[in-house]
Amino acid sequence: AGGGRPMSKAPRSRISADRGETFAALRSLWPYMWPAGRADLKLRVVVAVAALVVAKVVTVLVPYTYKWATDSLVTDETGRTAETLAMVAVPIALVLAYGLGRIVAMGFNQLRDALFARVGQHAVRTLANETFRHLHDLSLRFHVQRRTGALSRVIERGTKGIETIIRYAILNAAPTVFEFALTAVVIWWQFDVWYVAVIAATVWLYLWFTVALSNYRIGVVRAMNASDNEANAKAIDSLLNYETVKVFGNEAMESERFDRSMAQYERNAIRTWVSLAWLNQGQTVIFTVGMAACMVLSAVAVVRGEQTVGDFVMLNALLMQLGIPLNFIGYVYREIRQGLADIEAMFDLLDVPAEVVDKPGAPPLVVSAGEIRFEDVRFHYDPDREILKGVSFTVPAGRTVAIVGPSGAGKSTIARLLYRFYDVTGGRILIDGQDLRDVRQQSLRAAIGIVPQDTVLFNDTIAYNIGYGRPSAGPEEIREAARLASIDGFIASLPKGYETEVGERGLKLSGGEKQRVAIARTILKAPPILVLDEATSALDTRTEQEIQTSLDQVSRGRTTVVVAHRLSTVVGADEILVLEQGRVVERGTHAELVARGGLYAEMWERQREAAAAEAAAEAIVGDGTAAADERQPIPAA
Repeated sequence: AGGGRPMSKAPRSRISADRGETFAALRSLWPYMWPAGRADLKLRVVVAVAALVVAKVVTVLVPYTYKWATDSLVTDETGRTAETLAMVAVPIALVLAYGLGRIVAMGFNQLRDALFARVGQHAVRTLANETFRHLHDLSLRFHVQRRTGALSRVIERGTKGIETIIRYAILNAAPTVFEFALTAVVIWWQFDVWYVAVIAATVWLYLWFTVALSNYRIGVVRAMNASDNEANAKAIDSLLNYETVKVFGNEAMESERFDRSMAQYERNAIRTWVSLAWLNQGQTVIFTVGMAACMVLSAVAVVRGEQTVGDFVMLNALLMQLGIPLNFIGYVYREIRQGLADIEAMFDLLDVPAEVVDKPGAPPLVVSAGEIRFEDVRFHYDPDREILKGVSFTVPAGRTVAIVGPSGAGKSTIARLLYRFYDVTGGRILIDGQDLRDVRQQSLRAAIGIVPQDTVLFNDTIAYNIGYGRPSAGPEEIREAARLASIDGFIASLPKGYETEVGERGLKLSGGEKQRVAIARTILKAPPILVLDEATSALDTRTEQEIQTSLDQVSRGRTTVVVAHRLSTVVGADEILVLEQGRVVERGTHAELVARGGLYAEMWERQREAAAAEAAAEAIVGDGTAAADERQPIPAA
């Protein structure tokens, strides 16, 4: 989209709906309404503003034709009505002029809206994309703590709020003030300053009442939005964990949790609508009293012979026309405040700084051999609890180093640091002598492939999920990657083959099948460095052995870091590091560590006993339990 990413280049002032910082919001949104490099959109803005001015001038002048037409129809002093054809033609022409004026004013208003539609939608699209990209720029720490349902709601309402502020603040609020000024001048000129005084007092009271009640409603609206976020977050979280809900039979509990959140939303929504009703009623009373006062003044003047009936009618028409934008000012103010409340959270989201950022002018990572080196690496998620405490090791190019240890030792943290999802708090990590903090993140992650413990797939086809490793790959390359991952036979057995939908998070596939898709995806990426982050720990023994064969083929010739829970998967590693409480306590080959009789040997013995017990249980029960990892049937349609 034209206009680049202006919001990311300069910090925005804090937007608060409490303070009603409309101008601050407009300053932040201005680069999107006047986008750099889009002369066509800028021209639309200029023409739209010109059409707006013409429409308001015509609107204020139209009542004059109403006055003249009325005066031409009033009987003369002797009570005789004009009967000549020429005198009948005058009021007819004036009535036609009145109608034409209203059509012209409406036409220019619609032209304004039509011209600005593309500008407004371009702004919404650009800023929505800016937010989406910003979310991907944020650190893993942010996304671990996020609530997906609430976050999606913030973005949805925020984009609508942006459109509201752009449309109403630019195309309606300023023109309404302009129209009011023109109307005041005409009334002062045509009637008297007392009429302007009454109208000014009415407008002041109207606006004061609107602002006061709207400020109260902002708190109500924010509470309604918060309860809406809560309900949506609970709904999405429950649906994402559908199987868990069914397994524990907690459908009723989930329904009750959701209903409690919706009950809170219901209460806040009722307060919102009731307060809106009071606001509308108060505005009507204030304006009607002011309008009646002006009409009484004019009626007295007509009786005294100081004004004509046409003046009376013209004043009524002017006030009625003024009532429309004045009522719209109240509506615009309410909508802008609502929009500010909606984008407040979105602006806060855009102001969240990225924890891991590239240095200015950082070069891309150049992988010549693929050697990985950790030098006295320290890291903590929380300053009070250090996870890694001076970890040092080297993974020679093309070799495999495994990292094992008890739960909580920091194994998976090492994989996250290697991907630079976080920056180290001490020491450094190098690939071919290049500090990861000194190179571009994109080039670093392009050089590393990962097969994670929990493979989450996109709700798309098998071909799409494999091709995600390298989006430019063709169908033949995808099929070859599937063949190397030993999943091509399974895919061929499906009715739709590679076009089979895998379902939400890949739930239509078994754990082993999902892992093979992940392996195929990594093969297609063809990275020089490979990370296997407990890639088989969630699988049964039989599936683990099958997957391990594929993983061994993938890692051949690549620098590989294996984070493992099951020690049987790392027996062939060139070196095994044993991590305990954030420190490397043992290192060596499998045979060396077993012979040493330390922590690794204890872990190995416990897992051997567990494997023997599992094999004995399978032998007793038979093949029935071996099917625990069977996939869900994929429907043909």
